[in-house]
Amino acid sequence: MPTSRTLDLSISGMTCASCAGRVERALGKITEVQQVSVNLASERAHVSFVEPLDSARLIAAVNQAGYTASLPCEPVERDAERFRQLRHERWAVCLALALALPLVAPMLVQPLGLHWMLPAWAQFVLATPVQFILGARFYQAAWKALRAGASNMDLLVALGTSAGYGLSLYNWATAQPGIEPHLFLEASAVVIALVLLGKYLESRAKQQTASALRALETLRPEYAWRVVEGVEQRVAVSDLRHGDLIRIKPGERFAVDGEVVEGASHADESLITGESLPVPKHTGDRVTGGAINVDGLLVIRTLAVGGETVLAQIIRLVDDAQSAKAPIQRLVDRVSQVFVPVVLVLASLTLLGWWLAGASLQTAVLHAVAVLVIACPCALGLATPAAIMAGTGAAARHGILIRDTEALEQARRIDCVVFDKTGTLTNGSPRVAQMAALDGDDNSLLMLAGALQQGSEHALAKALFIECAARQLTLPTVSDSSVLSGRGIVGTVGQSPLRLGNQRLLEETGLSPGPLAAQARAWEEEGHTVSWLMQAGTQPAVLGLLAFADTLKTGAAAAVAALQREGIECYLLTGDNLGSARRVADALGITHVTAQALPADKAQLIAQLQQDKKTVAMVGDGINDAPALAGADVGIAMGNGTDVAMQAAGITLMRADPRLVPAALHISRKTCTKIRQNLFWAFIFNVVGIPLAAFGWLSPVFAGAAMALSSVSVVSNALWLNRWRPRNLQ
Repeated sequence: MPTSRTLDLSISGMTCASCAGRVERALGKITEVQQVSVNLASERAHVSFVEPLDSARLIAAVNQAGYTASLPCEPVERDAERFRQLRHERWAVCLALALALPLVAPMLVQPLGLHWMLPAWAQFVLATPVQFILGARFYQAAWKALRAGASNMDLLVALGTSAGYGLSLYNWATAQPGIEPHLFLEASAVVIALVLLGKYLESRAKQQTASALRALETLRPEYAWRVVEGVEQRVAVSDLRHGDLIRIKPGERFAVDGEVVEGASHADESLITGESLPVPKHTGDRVTGGAINVDGLLVIRTLAVGGETVLAQIIRLVDDAQSAKAPIQRLVDRVSQVFVPVVLVLASLTLLGWWLAGASLQTAVLHAVAVLVIACPCALGLATPAAIMAGTGAAARHGILIRDTEALEQARRIDCVVFDKTGTLTNGSPRVAQMAALDGDDNSLLMLAGALQQGSEHALAKALFIECAARQLTLPTVSDSSVLSGRGIVGTVGQSPLRLGNQRLLEETGLSPGPLAAQARAWEEEGHTVSWLMQAGTQPAVLGLLAFADTLKTGAAAAVAALQREGIECYLLTGDNLGSARRVADALGITHVTAQALPADKAQLIAQLQQDKKTVAMVGDGINDAPALAGADVGIAMGNGTDVAMQAAGITLMRADPRLVPAALHISRKTCTKIRQNLFWAFIFNVVGIPLAAFGWLSPVFAGAAMALSSVSVVSNALWLNRWRPRNLQ
């Protein structure tokens, strides 16, 4: 079976939405390509394909379409290249404005009663370098588009300014001796200067929209101090391997994910999780690559390197989200495919209409030029990706990773949030609060229960281990153990087949609580989670009862209250007993409670809510939450949860703070609002500007200014998202 792969390409030469669409179509024509998404703002193409297709064929297809493709370079090299490009654009803009200003100066001073005009030869000397040297990029890109049988923004600019320039030369050449010809060189020069200015400001703004990703990329150190037999060695991070000991000095960044084996300190994880306060780190604690070691000397053992690290995964998720195409962008793509050809037709009709109406050829050409210039679809192509890049970047800075744009769009429509309990609304660090053994031997009960849970990462298992360690109990070995999803665990300790689980497992085993029934009810009413230890096999019997207590997370009540203020219904969905679920729900003000739910039951409740016309977000952290996370309109995984849960979710919260749930929905709504605003402004400039230009109420100079303003306004509007802060965390 062919192997599927994905590849990112850097694309240069794109100027508008139709360019991005043409690159997509060029790549999509390759048989092995399964899916392609081109992002104008990030100038990236994300391609899914099956082997044996290689990058050379993909690059060749893009080059043949009239653009330049290459494999993405390292962040440092990419930033250096962008800096060089910005510097080149800045000089081009300054020179173009300096040459165009004397041409437009007479028009600017006319309201002051000053009437003068540069001689024709001076206008020609000033305008020609702007037209053919500084404006060469438009001719080159237009020619590439025409050669590929397509059209783009550059074609509109090249045609419009060339028409004004050519008409001026014609008037100059045919002017009567002694009569100053009517030239329009200032219009062509100023349009090019303004377009260049708009592209420069647009490039600067696009760099700012990607600032969050660049900030994450710069967190990775290049070198680390590896400790070998007590001796420090400075090595490249790429040379580190699992199990290496790394010494981290105060003020240095952790080079890898690891576990503290020596020392104590605090870690500043603000750029990774959004947590503003340094987190204490002691022996046995996990540390995350990219965080800053604040005040102590630490030695850590490497647990993850390269692409395995949390930071690498975060960068990959943010990059994928920023490169992805929002569903609403499909409408823009369809419009952009026909936009430039339609504008060319409208410009031709404008020229013909004015000429047939009796206007001079000069007037008709000027109005047609204005139509061509005002209609450039730059803003249309930037409207959606610029907002997505800024929104996902702002979210990432505060510990909210939006994995895909589908989740982003769905999140703004959420009217129902379903919470898991343990590890989501509670701390997920329960303790053994009570126990009752039928034979009166609590230690034996603990040892058997702890033995069954050996190797388990479940929160209740950890509580058992802690209690056994506190009582200095030695756990016997277990064999043939397996997890019963949503019910408990089974295994053999010594010669005894045992079961440990909830009320559902007790009923499946065919047992009744017996004399422990009243005690179980009392503990459940107190909000404890109850587990039964049972003898299985030919003589099943209840051996005892354990009760676990958990505490609510700081911020759980604030999160639920914030959602309810927005008119969003909150549900509690847990595999735990009803008493424990009710206690948590009552403390948080949640009225809809479903307890003792298996993973399939959780997914079924999500489906039922969706059938009731609700748009549902599921918040969870465990393997048993994965089906519900995947089935919800938006799955939100807590960052302290399992990899399975995070893979099934569209949004991941990098720290286990429930208040990030309303924050995630809020930034999604804000981002989608910016997308709609941007599309409105992008369309309104054309919807209003084209008729004004066609009817002669907009000169080419003002058309160029409006076109540049549209692109800058769209990206600047998106950049307001960089100021976003989670309201309920301030």
